[in-house]
Amino acid sequence: MAVKIRLQRGGATHAPYYRVVVADGRAPRDGRFVERVGIYDPKNKDESKQLKLVLDRIDYWLGVGAQPSDTVRSLIKRFRKTAPAKTAEVVETAETVEVAEAAEVAEAAAE
Repeated sequence: MAVKIRLQRGGATHAPYYRVVVADGRAPRDGRFVERVGIYDPKNKDESKQLKLVLDRIDYWLGVGAQPSDTVRSLIKRFRKTAPAKTAEVVETAETVEVAEAAEVAEAAAE
């Protein structure tokens, strides 16, 4: 099974919202996935809320051979540059990303 880390598009017309997912390479772009490892909201003006990744899970999947898409590779590089050190900071987990994602979708729907 060729595993890819790629973007899954959501949101409305002219308001894209992406989930960073680990999926089988044969699955459709917005179809079945193995694990959600982050979110990317390119329309969000706040840089800190634009990209959220769970780096420990991404590192795991890269370690077992998953291939990131070109866009996801650049997003990971950008997030690593801006991400705070893991020492005294709280590391985001998959659950916190899902909760944050649900809150942002609800906030966008309220607008």
